[in-house]
Amino acid sequence: MGGRAVSEFSLVSSVDLDQLQALFSEAKRLTKHSEFVVIGSLSILGIVRGKDIPAQMLISIDVDCYTKGDPERILELDKSLGAGSPFEEQHGFYLDPVSPALPMLPDQWEPRLIPVEMKEGIVLHFLDPNDAAVSKYARGDVRDREWIRAGLEAGVLSIPIIESRFRQTPFLDPAERERAYRALWEDRAVLEKRTTSGEQS
Repeated sequence: MGGRAVSEFSLVSSVDLDQLQALFSEAKRLTKHSEFVVIGSLSILGIVRGKDIPAQMLISIDVDCYTKGDPERILELDKSLGAGSPFEEQHGFYLDPVSPALPMLPDQWEPRLIPVEMKEGIVLHFLDPNDAAVSKYARGDVRDREWIRAGLEAGVLSIPIIESRFRQTPFLDPAERERAYRALWEDRAVLEKRTTSGEQS
């Protein structure tokens, strides 16, 4: 999903729900919409309450999202809230308008969206973390793999759930499917090795 060739670590340490409030308050003012769908890395914020989320999963400068009731409306916000906007200059992160058709996701991902009520009547619908992991495995970016491994090690992602959702995912082609499965098996092996080492120590 969105992003630029720039070091995220140099701009923000992490993004939290309070920061998203500022972003989506402005988005609501500009679009008159109050419900937004958040996908990508920061979708993990949907389960942040009551969970210990690894910092590695929260480091991102782009908030991938779209207006729930009218996905195309989000494109209007690119200049005011997107990359290079005054909002980014002030806050260090930005809104990245995306299409719901952009990520490679398993069937029935929409009913699994996690709604979080914010101030001003705003509702953010966050992509389920395991569905986000499926999309990241399909893309195969290095930062995506780091995000996934951090989530697996912290127990906020589940290899059995991800693998089951692979079977429900219309991958682009057999090569993409094979690459995603291979990455999943690599991560499972790493996790099992660390678990075994911990039990033996």
